[in-house]
Amino acid sequence: MTEKLMSLKLRIWRQADAADKGSMVTYPLQNVSPDMSFLEMLDVLNERLTLDGEDPVAFDHDCREGICGMCSLVINGIPHGPEKATTTCQLHMRHFTDGQTIDIEPWRAAAFPVVKDLVVDRRAFDKIIQAGGYISAPTGSAPDAHATPVPKEDADAAFEAATCIGCGACVAACPNGSGMLFTAAKITHLGLMPQGQPERNARVIDMINAHDEAGFGGCTNTGECTSVCPKGIPLETIARLNKDYRQALRAAS
Repeated sequence: MTEKLMSLKLRIWRQADAADKGSMVTYPLQNVSPDMSFLEMLDVLNERLTLDGEDPVAFDHDCREGICGMCSLVINGIPHGPEKATTTCQLHMRHFTDGQTIDIEPWRAAAFPVVKDLVVDRRAFDKIIQAGGYISAPTGSAPDAHATPVPKEDADAAFEAATCIGCGACVAACPNGSGMLFTAAKITHLGLMPQGQPERNARVIDMINAHDEAGFGGCTNTGECTSVCPKGIPLETIARLNKDYRQALRAAS
């Protein structure tokens, strides 16, 4: 049986550099296999642009396995596209229709300035991690795995938070440009573990300060962040962060 190929109209944000104003540019693309991933489809477009002597579309990618969080694209207004719990690299063209127009844009947030085309600078996340995303660990041999018991409920919540890949879809979806879901996931992951207790109070204060200083907006619990998170980090993670933050402020006063 012959595979039915698709024709698409791609409207892609093109921006030469941070100083450029940028605009949407339309590219027709034929012979797209429904089995292609979204990034493979962009590779096909870029091969054509290169052969035509045009500048290929710049976009971030790395593992292409839904692990690294690099594939940061807003597709038809939705970070990572229309499929739930799916990164852009895991999105396949069979979820689109023949003849469809697809708008492709970068993450849009004050803390994520555009570098070129669909590539944004996400080093603001690194600054949040540097502010407190670590634990103090004694040197020497590793303790036995069962030496420090952890309640299953805490272990499950910590593991859930640890699945955050730092892609920034939460920021792109938030009407305030808040990175609070990312920050909450990192604070929760370490704060629920016995190893994370020595820095627990300082961590939450320092990481939230770094979040605000980086230019992210405030959280108003609209929940858009969780709806687009490819790892399904729940909104309750932010509630846990708020509780830890209040406790840390009381302890510091």
